[in-house]
Amino acid sequence: MSPPNDSTPPPGLRAGCLRWLYVDFNSYFASVEQEMNPALRGRPVIVIPVESDSTCAIAASYEAKACGIRTGTPVYEAKQKCPGLICVMGRHEMYRAYHEKLREEVEQHIHVDDVCSIDEFACRLMNNETSPAYVTALAQRIKRGIAENVGAHIRCSIGVAPNRYLAKVATDLQKPDGFTILPAEDLPHRLFGLSLRDLPGIGANMEQRLHRHGITTVEQLFRYAPKHLRAVWGSIWGEKMWYLLRGIELPEEKGDRRSIGHSHVLAPERRPPAAAYAVARRLTVKCASRLRRMAYHATRFSLSVRLENGPRLGAEVPVTAADDNFTFLARLEALWDALLQQEGHRRIKKVSVTLTGLIPNGQLHHQGDLFAAAPDPAVQAARQKHSKISAAMDALNKKFGKDTVALGMLPEAGRSFSGTKIAFTRIPDMEEFLE
Repeated sequence: MSPPNDSTPPPGLRAGCLRWLYVDFNSYFASVEQEMNPALRGRPVIVIPVESDSTCAIAASYEAKACGIRTGTPVYEAKQKCPGLICVMGRHEMYRAYHEKLREEVEQHIHVDDVCSIDEFACRLMNNETSPAYVTALAQRIKRGIAENVGAHIRCSIGVAPNRYLAKVATDLQKPDGFTILPAEDLPHRLFGLSLRDLPGIGANMEQRLHRHGITTVEQLFRYAPKHLRAVWGSIWGEKMWYLLRGIELPEEKGDRRSIGHSHVLAPERRPPAAAYAVARRLTVKCASRLRRMAYHATRFSLSVRLENGPRLGAEVPVTAADDNFTFLARLEALWDALLQQEGHRRIKKVSVTLTGLIPNGQLHHQGDLFAAAPDPAVQAARQKHSKISAAMDALNKKFGKDTVALGMLPEAGRSFSGTKIAFTRIPDMEEFLE
């Protein structure tokens, strides 16, 4: 494919003034650990999900990064690179609590329009806040407020640009503790020094696809017209990239919730199928509890397991709209043996459970099938009973602590693996840590 020469935005779609300020907290989980524990400050630290050399780092301090350790580095490899490395078990509830403190502090200086992840905030600038002098002073106030009121060891990089996408890109231009303004007049040449992987939305697979089309640099990426980038990406996102990289603002898309899920990478002692099944049961109940708290019913249940040194297996089944523990545990039981029989009940590395086909409780009566058979009154009565029991379990666990009551295991048996985890693209509600 030969790139067209047209790189001029259409009339009315030009990069404007500085409109977005983006806050990205550096090595967030590790920084919180260093803030809470003075003995960790200035030392190479990684945060890990389980106490095992076979797992991977989920965060690394800048001292650890200086040794070549990154998020995703296997623990055994990290220890080889850095003999003095300190491994700390993740405390996700604490990271969520600090997230709230940081948001409250940023709100003292500018409104947070969007919480993009556990460690990223996007803030829209008002018409009187768009000058370089103003945003420079604003960024200094935010950094000073965080140091004085939240923690001096939790640092952030701040980027400012005409759109939110480029403001995020700007945060990566100077780390840690950086501040970068990316004005329209510096585009696109300011971006030419970046690699393709430096751009959000371009991962390893997309980089390979771009290479196959002869695009190996950001400068080459700019030579393609919107419709050609759409063809390269195979989706509308390629066309959007054309506009975003030129500082043009596009409407934000807000989607409805489509799924509720939990997954867990198993410690070695929990990888035998029987032990892994207990984890799958706990994750299923946790999903159902979130479903009830968020006032949804689900109509599909899916299970995925990744075998140790083996493939991923998955299956999905329909469910008559339900929100109770018992219905989903029954579906789990039906799928579990069917999946594991495919590979001879081998050891399991990761378990994932997902509820989809979500229906808000208020819309349940509008979702009926006109030609479906009338529901069995006995089945309906059992479902209502199970919903009430499940809700009662929620209330007890909220009052007395998670896993006060559990199904199919002693409460204390699940406490080592039932804690809520934070994915950087999903921030758990505080209530979730009690489920």
